[in-house]
Amino acid sequence: MAEADIAADIAYVATAGAAGLALAVSAWAARLHRSIKRREQAVEEQATHALIQSAACAGALNAFDDLRLALSPEGSVRAIYGPREPLFHLVEQPLPNGGQPSEEAVRTAADQLTARLKRLHPNRMIALLHEGEGFETVIESGEGSWAVEGRALGGGAWVRLSKVTHAIGMEAGPGVLAEQSPSPTWVVDGSGKLVWANGAWLHETRCDSLQGARDNGISFDRGADAIVAEAVRLNSRQEGFRWISSDGRRRAWKITAEPLIGGRGAVIAFAIDMTEAEETRDTLRRHVEAHDETLNHLADAVAIFGPAKRLAFHNTAFQQLFNIDAAWLDERPTHGELLDRLRQRRLLPEVVDYAQWKAHELEFYGAAQASPDDTWRLPDGRTLRVVRQPHPLGGILLIFSDITDELNLRSRYNAQIQVQMATLDKLSDAVAVFGSDSRLRLRNDAFEAFWNLSKEKLDNAQDFDDVAQLCRALLPDNALWMGLKARVADPDPESRIPVSGEGRTQDGRFVVWKTRPLPDGATLVAFGDETARRGLEQALAEKEAALAESQALKREFVGSVSYELRTPLTTIVGYSELLEAMGDMPERSRQHAGAIRVAASHLARSIDDVLDMAQIDAGEMELVLGDVRLGDLLSQLCQTIRPKIEGRGARLELTLPDELPILRADEHRVGQAVDHLLENACRAVSDGGVVELAVVASPQEVQIRVSDTGRGIPFHLQAHVFDRFVRRERGGPGVALALVKALVELHGGTAEVESAPGKGATFILRLPTKAQSSAAIPELILD
Repeated sequence: MAEADIAADIAYVATAGAAGLALAVSAWAARLHRSIKRREQAVEEQATHALIQSAACAGALNAFDDLRLALSPEGSVRAIYGPREPLFHLVEQPLPNGGQPSEEAVRTAADQLTARLKRLHPNRMIALLHEGEGFETVIESGEGSWAVEGRALGGGAWVRLSKVTHAIGMEAGPGVLAEQSPSPTWVVDGSGKLVWANGAWLHETRCDSLQGARDNGISFDRGADAIVAEAVRLNSRQEGFRWISSDGRRRAWKITAEPLIGGRGAVIAFAIDMTEAEETRDTLRRHVEAHDETLNHLADAVAIFGPAKRLAFHNTAFQQLFNIDAAWLDERPTHGELLDRLRQRRLLPEVVDYAQWKAHELEFYGAAQASPDDTWRLPDGRTLRVVRQPHPLGGILLIFSDITDELNLRSRYNAQIQVQMATLDKLSDAVAVFGSDSRLRLRNDAFEAFWNLSKEKLDNAQDFDDVAQLCRALLPDNALWMGLKARVADPDPESRIPVSGEGRTQDGRFVVWKTRPLPDGATLVAFGDETARRGLEQALAEKEAALAESQALKREFVGSVSYELRTPLTTIVGYSELLEAMGDMPERSRQHAGAIRVAASHLARSIDDVLDMAQIDAGEMELVLGDVRLGDLLSQLCQTIRPKIEGRGARLELTLPDELPILRADEHRVGQAVDHLLENACRAVSDGGVVELAVVASPQEVQIRVSDTGRGIPFHLQAHVFDRFVRRERGGPGVALALVKALVELHGGTAEVESAPGKGATFILRLPTKAQSSAAIPELILD
């Protein structure tokens, strides 16, 4: 009986529990159904709102007569807005179905139109689809001209086509002037096709009519076409210079291409004939160069003074004769100033009344004929012969010849011979002296060893021809020996000028030879063995070339790797930002996506730093100098970095003086350098720390100081903190601080660091207020 009661109780309890569970499940299902119903209603309202907005946008685009095509990144047509009829006119097809084309026919015509645009302007379409570069041009159809505009938006591209109501041309007034101009003038549209040309252009291109030139694709010159195309591409004025052959004669043309305002990319070009001016300038330049070159080869000192009594020309011998600073001579001093300078250096004859002597010298400007030669005896013992004669262009020509050796030759002849013999015997070069009668007078021992000749053979040699015949066994260069004979045997002073040259002997030696005329009419001929020096120069050149090649390979490798990494990093950053923006993503996943975005952005920034550093190493970085308001720039940088510093539990302080000078610098590069220092300080500072950005200004220099209360930099690492790719305790290996130093030095400034372990660090950038850097783009300076 008891067992039956227990079983009954268990059955009762089980029944009650099942009933309670069924009631709980029913309540939960009811709440879930109501929640799903509310979400479905919200989604339907959002979809309805999106449809209304989409219809409004489509209506706005279809309300005008222009045609708009939405293109995907691959170039296919995603959507068409506007009237459909122009599509068939532009692809030169009739309207199907009696003017009511189907959607499939419209889509086919749109694809054909994009294919035509890619065929006519392949580079512009590629730049639009892949790089987002907009463009404008004009295309023709049976119904007239159509203006084409390409723009990038939201990862895709849009092409707008609108009917040009008035063709590109010339208005009445300017058109008449351009038509009557003797200079060839022409206009091209945005696609580079010829639109208009004047009669001078048709004459130069041998065309009977403008339509004939269009049909036959005639152009003025391919180089001129390149200048015009550059003006079309950049939409800015372009100039160039071209030599063009016409009628068997080369003619110089200055080409100027100017975009037309409101011309839908059209450009007007002018060709100005500069042939006569260029030929005259070239002739004058060659005459002046030939005259100067001739006088510079003279051993005598030559000075030419113009009608204003200022120095117009001097040869090298003049500067060497008086040992005057070449820079001072280039300032074109007056004749009187030159005499005063020579008197100060005791290079004029000593006279009792210098003022009267100077006035007498300056009286020669009024002479109609050359004056007799004069002799100057200088305090240093030299004797100069001075020749004065009127210059054909006004002024006077002065020729100074040092005749000291000539006057002292007879009295010093015997002693000079002994000195020559002793000197020649000590020289390692092979030296021989030939008299004015071509006979061998002197030779040293090195001459015999150089040519491998015995003393007896040289003693038996009668004149220069016999010595040359003996030497031809090692150096069979007839032109060399004939030239040396002219220097030795020809009594003409113009032939007896110092000459030099080089050659190679039969035994493989490099030989350098030179001649010097001697005061007694003899000629010194010297031969030197340059084999060892040439070998060393070649080895150094090969090492330098190898070093340059290795540097180029390094830069190319760094640049290539950096560019290859940039594309996937951009994709990673984009998708991570997209994941963060998704509303239904769990918070932990969103944090992971944020970490991926931050790491990828940091890596992309490091790659940009490497590219900038490689550009600086290659000498290709150009600074764009401008007026920089340093206070505004630093405030903007602080606003950007402040959340990151405060996120580490620290604070950022900005200290600026009451008056800051306008800094002449590249604002982007200065901001880049300060931003790197702030990022570095942010990594070093900890909870409760302070990062301070302060400026100390003076009229000539601005100091930017970035300080932190972090752990500081060890003393042994401070000397290498600005080195690239060196492991550091602050920030790890990289080029950020090296790039900071390089950017500051490009401005003509310096970068320094002050730190003590445990007491933080201070980075100091010293920038001149007006940067003058060779890396800057040249600027037009106006007084």
